[in-house]
Amino acid sequence: MPTCYRCARARRSAGTLAPHQHRPKSRGDHPVPMNASVTSTERQPYGVIVLIGTAHAVSHFYHLAVPVVFPLMKESLGVSWAQLGLLATLFYVASGICQFIAGLLVDHYGARRILFLGMALVSGAVLLCGFAPSYGWFLLLMPLAGVGNSVFHPADYGILNASVKESWLGRAYGVHTLGGNLGWALAPLLVLGLATFFGWRSALVIAGLVGFAVLGLLLTQSSQLEDGLSERRERRRTAPPIPLRAILLSPAILLCFLYFVLLAIFQVGVQNFLPTILVIDGFSLSLGTSALTAFLFASSGGTIFGAIFADRTAHHDTIVAVGLLVGGLAVAAVPYAGTAGLILVALAVSGFAVGTTLPSRDLLVRSATPKGATGRVFGFVYSGLDAGAAIAPVTIGVLLDHGQTAWVMWLAAGALFAAIATTMAIVRFSRVPA
Repeated sequence: MPTCYRCARARRSAGTLAPHQHRPKSRGDHPVPMNASVTSTERQPYGVIVLIGTAHAVSHFYHLAVPVVFPLMKESLGVSWAQLGLLATLFYVASGICQFIAGLLVDHYGARRILFLGMALVSGAVLLCGFAPSYGWFLLLMPLAGVGNSVFHPADYGILNASVKESWLGRAYGVHTLGGNLGWALAPLLVLGLATFFGWRSALVIAGLVGFAVLGLLLTQSSQLEDGLSERRERRRTAPPIPLRAILLSPAILLCFLYFVLLAIFQVGVQNFLPTILVIDGFSLSLGTSALTAFLFASSGGTIFGAIFADRTAHHDTIVAVGLLVGGLAVAAVPYAGTAGLILVALAVSGFAVGTTLPSRDLLVRSATPKGATGRVFGFVYSGLDAGAAIAPVTIGVLLDHGQTAWVMWLAAGALFAAIATTMAIVRFSRVPA
């Protein structure tokens, strides 16, 4: 679609616009799609992509910042493992409940404001954990951190959809996912390293300051971060808003939510329990750690490949289906691999295959999203990750108590196979892209 400048130039040539009126005073004079704004089409999107990828890294960094020092906190606070586990549960429950609310706020007030507010909230909560005098304070601070964490998915995708041209969205989503993976990887290295030298309290204070440093960077570059708010306001003036009920009861949106529930079951089965599974099967803990590392690094590599490929094809459902099929078969083969080398290969193949699906997955969600509802939809469907993360551990724990390690891997594989069916159905019910 031509930009406002070109519209004005064409009208001036036709004699319908005076020469001194060569540009409209505001973008609202010529409503344009979210992904075809003047800013996003004329500007190279690298800066926005890197900034939002960095913000997502902060989100995932705080997923693990406190849990990685649980062993040190246990001795210092004199609490049980169950009490420490409750803190992680409170974080994710608060995040899951508030993601949809955050999406509503993103659509109403703009993604930038909500992103900045959420980042300040989660960073401040983690920082205050370093000063918490007793366990009771953590029961307040961890849910607060979860509330702050809830804004990242709806806000991040709201900014990317509005700031990045459509031909770059696959790569943008890929960098966003890759940033989250890097945040997971950095948390144990940074926080545990600091705790070794300065103690766990100082480590959490510094971890909180990391978030504020990134927030400062985002504030200085906020002019780059389009959030589509002006376009949505213009759309609300010219067309009636889509009822919230119609969005949430849309078959495509409900299927997207189910997809994320299934993906979370797979991720929990592999990322949280793989070392334990291999130890129960008689392998060493070092192999379990190495296999998980191979899976995560291969997943990151697959995400990069998938991001580039997603921008070069319209068959995103095929990419997702093939990647999930290969990833599921590879992880199901782990109990029968027999040797350490084959286990490492199987996990690397599974990680790479699933990683290639992630950018295309986000594009499928976008294809199901009505115009002007990016925050609400992404906030709702991504809360499926929290729902799946709440369901899977109990089921997997029961299986492991009975020594059924192979069934755990088949559960993870089965979740991917079921996700293939939801992918096909999402395409069938999808709406026009936002």
